[in-house]
Parts: sequence; C-alpha cells; structure tokens
Amino acid sequence: MTLRLRLLLLLVVIVAAGLVISDVVTYTSLRSFLVTQVDNQLRVATFPVGRALLPTSGSGTGASSTSAVSPSVTPVTPVTPTTRASGGGTSRPGENFRGSPHGADRGVLVPPGTYGELRDAGGRVQAHVFFSYGSKAPAIPAIPGSLPGSGGHSTTDLFFTTSSTGTDGVSYRALARPLTDDVGTIVVAQPLTGLDSTLQRLLLIEIIVSALVLMILGLISWIMVRRDMRPLEEMAVTAGAIADGDLTQRVSRVTPGSEVGQLGMAFNTMIEKIEEAFGARAASENKLRRFLADASHELRTPLTSILGYSEIFDLGIRNRPADLATAMRNIKNEAARMGTLVDDLFLLAQLDQERPLARDSFDLAEVAAQSVASVRVSAPDRVVTLVVGGPVTMVGDLQRMRQVVDNLLVNAVLHTPDAAAIDVGVHLDGDEVILSVHDSGPGIGPAVASRIFEPFFRSDPSRTRATGGAGLGLAIVTAIVEAHGGRVTLLEGEGTTFEVRVPAAAENLSSGGATSAADTRGVEPSR
Repeated sequence: MTLRLRLLLLLVVIVAAGLVISDVVTYTSLRSFLVTQVDNQLRVATFPVGRALLPTSGSGTGASSTSAVSPSVTPVTPVTPTTRASGGGTSRPGENFRGSPHGADRGVLVPPGTYGELRDAGGRVQAHVFFSYGSKAPAIPAIPGSLPGSGGHSTTDLFFTTSSTGTDGVSYRALARPLTDDVGTIVVAQPLTGLDSTLQRLLLIEIIVSALVLMILGLISWIMVRRDMRPLEEMAVTAGAIADGDLTQRVSRVTPGSEVGQLGMAFNTMIEKIEEAFGARAASENKLRRFLADASHELRTPLTSILGYSEIFDLGIRNRPADLATAMRNIKNEAARMGTLVDDLFLLAQLDQERPLARDSFDLAEVAAQSVASVRVSAPDRVVTLVVGGPVTMVGDLQRMRQVVDNLLVNAVLHTPDAAAIDVGVHLDGDEVILSVHDSGPGIGPAVASRIFEPFFRSDPSRTRATGGAGLGLAIVTAIVEAHGGRVTLLEGEGTTFEVRVPAAAENLSSGGATSAADTRGVEPSR
C-alpha cells in the first residue's frame, strides 16, 4: 500500500469517525428533545383525559356518558364499567387528580391518537378512550399491569415507552399518574409515529450528508495528496538516476514552505555534498596515482644507477681500483639520495596520518637565525638578511619547524640566480607568528603557483634531480605547518614570497603581542 493511499484512508477514517460521533450526538439530542416535548404534552393531556374517563356522579363513569368527552372525541365503552367506590353524592370532574393544572379544564386540545385508560386500585381497567377525531384509531398500547396507584401505594408519575397490541408496529409514550387516596391510575399514551418519522428522516439525511461529505473530502484529499506527494515521486526518480551514477540530477519542484519542500531541499543539498565528496575522492585518487608514479620515477632513477654500477662491477671493474672507487662512490651517493627521498616520503606519510608532534616552547626567531647561518656556510656568495621583531615564541616541534625554514631557504637558493637577495622575516601579528622568506628572483607564474605545493611537482620540468630536487620540499613545508595548525601562502608581488602563519604561544599574547624594534642580522657574502 502506497503512502498516498495510507494517508487518504487515515484521513477518511478520522473524518468518518467524527461524522458518526456527530450524527449520533445529533440524533440522540433530538430524540431526547422530542421525547421531552411528548412528555410535556402527556402532562397537559392528563386532565382532559381524566375528565373524559372519571364519572361526574357516583352512578357512572365518564366513558359511558357522551357528555364526558368533547364532541369531536369518539369514546370507547369499557367492557366492564364500574362506579366509583366513593358512595353517593356528586363530585366535580378532576377532583381526584394530584396537582391538576390551573386552567387546563377548558379549551385543551388533546393531540390526535391519544389513548386514555382508567384503572382501579387493583390494576383492573375500568374504562379507556381514544381521541381519534374521526380518523381510524391505531392499535391499543400494551400497558403493563403494575403501575403507580394500581396495586401499590405511590404518588409519583411514571413515564415509559411501550409498543402496541396490534401488528402495525406503533410505539407509544405513556404517562401513568396515580389518583388521590390510592383509588386508581390514569394512563395517557400518545403514539410516537411523528417522532419516529422525524428521527428516521433525520437519520436518512445524516447518512446521505455524511456519505457526500466523505466522497467530496476523499476527492479533494486525493487531489491535494497527489499534488503534494508529486515531489516525492520526483525524488524517487532522481534517486534512481543518481543510483545509476548521474550525480548531476536534482529535485526541481521544491517549495520551501512545506515539509516535502524542505525534504527536497535537504535532498538536493545531500546530493551536492555527495557530488563534492566524489569529486574530492576522484581528485584524491588522481593525486595518489600521480604521487605513486612520481615516487616510483624518483626511486627508479637512483636504483637504475645502482644497478648499472653493479653490472659494471660484474664486467671486470673490480680489477681496476680507480674505476671501482668511482663506482662505489656513485653507488653511495645514489643510495644516500634514495634514502633521503624515502625519509621525505615517510615524513609525509606520518604527517598525513596526523602523528602527534612534539609540543615544546621555543623562539622561532632563533630557529630562523640558525637556518640562515647554515645557508651562509652552504652558499657563501648569497646575501641573506634576517629581520626579527624581538623574541617570537611558539609551541610545537622545533626540529620540524627548523626543517620548514631550511626547505624554504634551500628552495630560494636553488631556484634563483646567485645575485638574487634573500630576505627572511619573523614577527608577531596578533595571535599568530609570521615567518616570511622572500627572494628577488624571477618569481612564479600563476599556472605554476596553483600546483607549487603538490608532491613531486617541479616548476621547471627541465631540471634534473641534481639541480631541482625531488619536488617534495614545499609539500613537506605545507604538511608540517598544517600539523601545527597554521598555513602556508604564496604571496603576490615581485620575486617570490612564502608566508608561514602559525599560532603564537600564550606568553606572547599575555604580553600584548608587542614587538621590539627590528633586529637585522645580515649574512654577508664570504669573500
């Protein structure tokens, strides 16, 4: 069963239950109201019915005298009429009633079909009468034998509903009122034909109206649910297309104000994230394949050299000491280079796995000064200037940060002419320590700048490993700085400027980050 059909059935069931409850309450309330109206009519009709049944003298009953009833009422002569047991004398009509209504003895019109019955104290019927007004009288109601005032002492009126003695199925509402001195009971009954007809008509109207309401509501709900669920169908189709590999699919019908619309927006956002993740994964795989190819190429070169010198050794170079020494020296150099490359790769692997670094407090300015001093020894013809803004303390791995400064300086020395000056700066900038290495060389073009930090990338493909390195220096710098929570940036401008930003130590921040006057330490060329 579809969600649309379940929602529709649930709505129809809920509304149907509400309509049933409403119909039952309406039917019950109206029936109670109509029965109360009939009861009031019975109370009013009790006095004129009593005048028609009770005797006007001690010698007879009203049922046997045509003057005891209205001319329009047809009296029914009782089977065994009896006289009252009150003895001789004349009594006024209605004197035996309890609580006779004032003014009810004249001008009261008894409803057609009203039945009256007089019972004595023993419960025997003394007389009965129908107020038919010339129409056909219905079947006599079935009156129980035990009533208040007949066979038992009681002063309370009794209302009850009963059926008829015939086969016409007429039901009656009756009132039994005891007479004074427990001499009998007056029973007044009215047929409920009108009441039953009204209730049946109401029931028919309720069934028809409820059915129409359910049909109209079901149709409207089906249209609305179909319209609101259409984006879900589109999502299902889109999801199927995405499952087939088309990540460019999106849900087009999105209404932000609805829950389905919000689901569509979330679905589109999820697909965008998945597409980005797949793109990043593809880029990472391409980068890994390129990295493995470059690493294999870099390792193959020294291995090829080592294998070549080994074959020369087998060809008889062992008998020529001078050539043997040269071959062994070259093998050693190639092995050292291969070891350096393997160490760099191992370092990148450790940093990629987020291995924990040492957490020591040190002055980055002193580390930069040591690196500059090393350049003085390795490149005595270069002019390297160090500018620091006083002690600049950071927390991290001193040896790794020394490697950062060394790699940046070596990169500047290898890729710039001998006449190019190199400027190194260390200072505080708010809550960050800034290390900058600038050279006045030819600079780096935009096409190269986008890939300068990739492993094994060389800005000049014509360079050999001996002149250009393996292309891992800047990649190692980036990995170490990011492991310290910092970043490396290639700044625009003349020449080449690499800027390293790492978080400063707490003591720098507590002192307000103030910097002292610039301390220029020049490394003059050795002559």
